[in-house]
Amino acid sequence: MKVIVGLGNPGPQYAETRHNIGFLFIDSLAETLGLQFRTKFQGLWTEGSVQGERLLLLKPQTFMNLSGRSVKELVYFYKIPAENILIVQDDMDLPLGKLRLRNQGSAGGHNGIRSILMELGTEQFWRLKLGVGRPPKEWDPAQYVLSSFGENELPTVEDLLERANKAAGLWIKGETGRAMNLYHR
Repeated sequence: MKVIVGLGNPGPQYAETRHNIGFLFIDSLAETLGLQFRTKFQGLWTEGSVQGERLLLLKPQTFMNLSGRSVKELVYFYKIPAENILIVQDDMDLPLGKLRLRNQGSAGGHNGIRSILMELGTEQFWRLKLGVGRPPKEWDPAQYVLSSFGENELPTVEDLLERANKAAGLWIKGETGRAMNLYHR
């Protein structure tokens, strides 16, 4: 059994923001798989099967800074080992459109990851970092991640989500090395 968690903030005012690219990814994946969300684990979750693997998808509804509470509830309920968890997050240190797959690490200043690290007590889970780029110098980083993508950025975001979907598919199959080789560009 594998779990993919997309990070974001609940509510329509955050729906299309950079910080919610994890939610956008999960929505895209659920739509592709024809899955419907239900409420449980302090989040919206669904389950299906991909390539013979049982897959759980989760969008925590605790707000970003408390994402770990929702993740912990689901992971403990199903007794999921950390190496079977993939967290999809925004990353300002990656240019818009870039992605990185990593199997461990620190929070790197991301409060959602920090919460998950605290709640799970390990950093041995996978992260799929989706680049949202750095803010212009005059922007506050917190305001930047809570801003919507510009019209001219939307094709790049759509391409990023497609490549992230393919990378996640390889992660589900256990082909993490191949995913990194193909999509770390």
